Amino acid sequence: MRIYNGIMANLTLVYGMRLLPADEIVRVGDAPVDLKNGNQAHVTMHVLEGSREEIEGQLRMSLDAFFDFYPEI
Repeated sequence: MRIYNGIMANLTLVYGMRLLPADEIVRVGDAPVDLKNGNQAHVTMHVLEGSREEIEGQLRMSLDAFFDFYPEI
């Protein structure tokens, strides 16, 4: 687990979105991110399904929950 201190550099939120027909998706994998130090990180992709309103609500809740994982920032 990475520990963040009180003095942090600017952060970058990496995300992607695309609407596709729900019955067309077979698999969703992680997206690779290449870092300046030569390492590679992975972004977990999430799937939200429903009407526009349902997806928007789920996305808002997911975003709030994401930042709950990092109370130190």
